[in-house]
Amino acid sequence: MKILILLLTLFLYSCSTSSLPKKHSTQYDKGSINQFGKTDFDRMADYEIRENIESLKILMIKFYKKNPNQLKKSTSDNAEKMANWVFNGDHNWKFKKINNSQGIDALNQVFDENFKGDRVLSLVTGLYTMLIKAHGNKKEFYMFDSLEPQKIYNASRNFEIIVWKLSSKKNSKGQPYLLSNEISASEANLSFEREFGKIIGRTDYFAFTLSEKTERAVTRAIQSFTTGIFLPF
Repeated sequence: MKILILLLTLFLYSCSTSSLPKKHSTQYDKGSINQFGKTDFDRMADYEIRENIESLKILMIKFYKKNPNQLKKSTSDNAEKMANWVFNGDHNWKFKKINNSQGIDALNQVFDENFKGDRVLSLVTGLYTMLIKAHGNKKEFYMFDSLEPQKIYNASRNFEIIVWKLSSKKNSKGQPYLLSNEISASEANLSFEREFGKIIGRTDYFAFTLSEKTERAVTRAIQSFTTGIFLPF
């Protein structure tokens, strides 16, 4: 219990000292209407899922700019406008361009050579719907909500699998399915890996803190990246 209190204190301190835009400021005001019925731990959960979603949006824009051929499969708009529609539009995260796939199905088809749809859209849709499902299909949490730390932990491992696949999986022509990190003699661009690392770090932190709070142990998966098999969530 002492460990939980220490972790929670450090986490909330980092929240309060972060440079979040002003539009988020009311979410930390314990007296605001949307904070009734929330514990400090609920606010921690809100922060974790919100920041991870923001990272996914950043990654979507970056992937589209690095892979403009994929953006053209879905729209003539720019990357920012497409990402805004995907994250804020009224579509329930089902897109005909990617066979209405979600979760692991959407992630697997990113690396399927026969798939002709928008691989960026399929990747982000798969990651987003996986993350939300692992959090009990919620994006905002209150004191009576129940979350399963094992599912959140497994989702974090699946993000690691995605990072490995993006860097190692190639099509029949020896080309990556999506361009991301780039290391050459002239430059090293690891910005994709860093953003994925933020998501993995936040998700792991929350999973283990939740495990302490609920006294439900997390089984650490020994996952072979070479199999590329995603964990259930």
